[in-house]
Amino acid sequence: MKPLVVVGDALLDVDLVGSASRLTPDAPVPVVEDIERRERPGGAALAAVIAAAAGAREVVLVAPMDSDEGADRLRALLAGRVRLVEIPATGGTAVKQRVRVGDHSVARLDSGSPVAGLGALPDEAAAAIRDAAAVLVADYGRGTTAAPDVRAALAAARGPVVWDPHPRGADPVRGVRLVTPNAAEAARVVPGIPGEGLAAVGARAEALIAHWGVGAVAVTMGARGALLSYGSGAPMVVPAVPVTSGDPCGAGDSFAAAAALALAGGAVTGEAVAAAVAFAGAFVARGGATAWDADADEPDAVAAAGAEEVIARVRRAGGTVVATGGCFDLLHPGHVATLRAARGLGDCLVVCINSDDSVRRLKGPSRPLVSAPDRARVLEALEFVDAVVVFDEDTPSAVLERLRPDVWAKGGDYAGADLPEAEVLRTWGGQAVVLPYLDGHSTTALVERSQL
Repeated sequence: MKPLVVVGDALLDVDLVGSASRLTPDAPVPVVEDIERRERPGGAALAAVIAAAAGAREVVLVAPMDSDEGADRLRALLAGRVRLVEIPATGGTAVKQRVRVGDHSVARLDSGSPVAGLGALPDEAAAAIRDAAAVLVADYGRGTTAAPDVRAALAAARGPVVWDPHPRGADPVRGVRLVTPNAAEAARVVPGIPGEGLAAVGARAEALIAHWGVGAVAVTMGARGALLSYGSGAPMVVPAVPVTSGDPCGAGDSFAAAAALALAGGAVTGEAVAAAVAFAGAFVARGGATAWDADADEPDAVAAAGAEEVIARVRRAGGTVVATGGCFDLLHPGHVATLRAARGLGDCLVVCINSDDSVRRLKGPSRPLVSAPDRARVLEALEFVDAVVVFDEDTPSAVLERLRPDVWAKGGDYAGADLPEAEVLRTWGGQAVVLPYLDGHSTTALVERSQL
């Protein structure tokens, strides 16, 4: 299988995470204490490790590298994850440091100037670009994509090229398959088109295709998804699944990496963009760039990791974690009322749902009517649901022991009874509660009425 090749500027990203309980006496700014330093690959290096973690395809990173301490730390982070082909360079490794209190950034400290003394593109790099299944250009405006030999190699690539541009970077090489600016970047390049609606975004995408001479442009619009244009005809809009929490840092890298991987696998451009929107949303929900090295191979593991990240963020902020559970086979007004009330008890709501096998054991061979992945998607679409976890046991006791919510809430048809999960909650000081139930609604009743 041919590799995916990522070309661009590799950065070292650092989070300085601490706590703050007071302001300085000389200015209204927080005093950040108990700081923990967390390092990760940044820029093209982040895109490369995201792509490597997302599939079995080898990922090759072609990037300028100096011989300073920052470059050595970056090499160590990449080791065993991607194959690094270095372009000799001087000028120091760019380092971006975020100062964070809990989940909130309070400052960013950038160091490093544009690449100086960029050496010749190694023959190994030129060959890798030429023969790649697909190429992702992750431009971070440090001069790599302006180098004539790099541009010549990209123009000679036999596979599809995805170009993630930067305001300070070079224009994409003419003829690349897909360019992925965000809405602000697109507006900077074609400032003469006013407005923020889809019509304006579509007009900018068309103008960019003509301006750059590329095959297609996908403008990423954050929570609104992405708009894909081929330069004529109606554009395709791929809505994003709402993400109620998460770190958006790295979302653009994850989008471009997923699009390039899909094209490497033979997808057409529209399929690649749709896959990229879904992947970027899941990436943000799992914690964004801060979770760059998290294991998320299995669908259920992704859901669980997302829930655990949500819980960790709420706990760091001193909030209350609420969980509820059930089959949720056909979502009806009774479910919605209970879920909304449960979310009101705390700062996040995790819904634990029975797997398909678990539902069959509880409800009989004709159930569930809706598969677990689809039930999870419906629940995740509700604004008051922060995460969904699928469990295979007959009761949620095991998943509750792992998540350890502060409150376990069930609908009022359990009123007066000691909930089976209450004993588990007591082991860590949690509380099981019953919520008012919207009478007259049940999945079983819906199924019986449909068979009349």
